Amino acid sequence: MEDLGSAAARVGAVWLALVLALIVLPSALGISLGISEAYMWVLVKTLEWATIRIEKGVKKPEPQMVKTPAANGIIERDETPMEKEIARLHKVDFEFSDIFYFCRKGFEAIVEDEVTQRFSSEELVSWNLLTRTNVNFHYISLRLTVVWVIGVIVRYCFLLPLRFTLAAIGITSMIVGTTVVGQLPNSSVKNYLSEVVHLTCSRILVRALSGTIHYHNKENKPQKGGICVANHTSPIDAIILTNDGCYAMVGQVHGGLMGVIQRATVKACPHVWFERSEIKDRHLVTKRLREHVADKSKLPILIFPEGTCINNTSVMMFKKGSFEIGGTIYPVAIKYDPQFGDAFWNSSKYNIVSYLLRIMTSWAIVCNVWYMPPMVRKEGEDAVQFANRVKSAIAHQGGLTELPWDGGLKRAKVKDSFKEEQQKNYSKMLVRNGSIGSLSTGTESD
Repeated sequence: MEDLGSAAARVGAVWLALVLALIVLPSALGISLGISEAYMWVLVKTLEWATIRIEKGVKKPEPQMVKTPAANGIIERDETPMEKEIARLHKVDFEFSDIFYFCRKGFEAIVEDEVTQRFSSEELVSWNLLTRTNVNFHYISLRLTVVWVIGVIVRYCFLLPLRFTLAAIGITSMIVGTTVVGQLPNSSVKNYLSEVVHLTCSRILVRALSGTIHYHNKENKPQKGGICVANHTSPIDAIILTNDGCYAMVGQVHGGLMGVIQRATVKACPHVWFERSEIKDRHLVTKRLREHVADKSKLPILIFPEGTCINNTSVMMFKKGSFEIGGTIYPVAIKYDPQFGDAFWNSSKYNIVSYLLRIMTSWAIVCNVWYMPPMVRKEGEDAVQFANRVKSAIAHQGGLTELPWDGGLKRAKVKDSFKEEQQKNYSKMLVRNGSIGSLSTGTESD
């Protein structure tokens, strides 16, 4: 038993030494030995081969003279405004046929609404050899099955231990480093050391995800004293961005592992963590953000205005608070490649540990980050209009669908104001057509 224990200790020491020498040290210095590039080349070729095998193995359906469904869902929607829709049914005044419009919209929402589907994983065009992404997979060929089995062994027996080791090193270094730096008095030295710790640990954590990140338009990177806003898919969004520069972050207070990291990092850097349900916290956050923006020597603030994670297909409503405090807005668009791994965090289904386990057993995390030209609030433009303009720019750059809905619908019911808006629009139509007046007159005469 002692010989077995000593052998295991030697293997562990060799494993740790190789990880430190070949991955941790190069990533901390911001250099690459080409290991990740070689891995991605083999992975891309393997998935291309698998896609070809699947296409050959699946029998092509006979051509049918049936109208194909809409590209963005299982039903085809007509986005004609309410007024034109009802105008097709009659010319003026209220009629019982008006309910057909509302009934159809209700049926569409029941069959497939455009909100809740944004809170589930994105569908893939072709299988990526992960069991979780192909529930309906059927046997196609022996070679494809063998490749899938080899992939399972590689992901769980080699990549998972490697990534867990890197994640443990990165998270531990982040907690210890920021705690130590946080004990120093406020000065330029403390700020410099804090940036070094955040940048170094983020690079290690990106390697723990087998991350391949393509940064575009670096001349537009957020500057000190500015506000960086980005679409939100996953907690690792912050790591993806911090891998290329440091930020003072603003976000929801979390418990568990995320909470430990938040409490440690705030000691070294002026991050702002708040409880969304507390109104006093909101006012305090707004005050601190105004003070932060006023100091042009401080790190740019990183904010995800959606307030929740969306599944990498869309951009939902931006909360206006981030756009009321003034300053220059630096939009950033983040788009993940789902073929290599699903980065979306469904927080209502998985806790942070379960989510990280899914990420670490994926093939890799591949994404594009676009830094966009800075934007400022125009004269006469309110915060909501400014937020929508920034959101549209991010959606266009990232190839994402722009939706007006609040991401808070993931956990809350639709606000009465949304329902009242439809009622008001319909009422305006009746008033304009004179049907309200005719109905009231007829009632009085009766």
